[in-house]
Amino acid sequence: MEEKRHDILKWIIVGLFAIVVIVLAFGLGVFVGERKAKFSYLWAENYHRMFAGPKAGFLGSLRMLPFPPFDEFIEGHGTFGEIIKIEGNSLVVKGRENVEKVIVVTEKTVIKSGREDIKFSDLKIGDMIVIIGSPNDKGQIEAKLIRVFPPKSSFKGKFYE
Repeated sequence: MEEKRHDILKWIIVGLFAIVVIVLAFGLGVFVGERKAKFSYLWAENYHRMFAGPKAGFLGSLRMLPFPPFDEFIEGHGTFGEIIKIEGNSLVVKGRENVEKVIVVTEKTVIKSGREDIKFSDLKIGDMIVIIGSPNDKGQIEAKLIRVFPPKSSFKGKFYE
């Protein structure tokens, strides 16, 4: 009789332990899922603010059927590299394979560092930037969006080879 009680108590403890392990595993899964969701759940809606894509987000353009306005998208021309020269309202950027490109900045150009808007005068030689814009007839890129990256010293490795 006494031994039967110990067996029952042992199985109750094992069962409670199993329930606790299952609840902890479920809680860990919820925690990890929430962290991933916080990172990416509004990515499409914030795309225009971050990269100048469609203002309503990618799926928001479904509300504007048959087609969204053509000015919703920025053309696919641009470059990435280091500012090596600033002259007037233009920049010279050295990119992949040491190719130098002239970037024309206008009053409509959006310049961002992180989520902050900055001025053209805040750009300096040595800054790493990405530019989205349109080519002009002089072989230059007319910038619509310039995004400044943190200093090179905060990155490990190379940007390009």
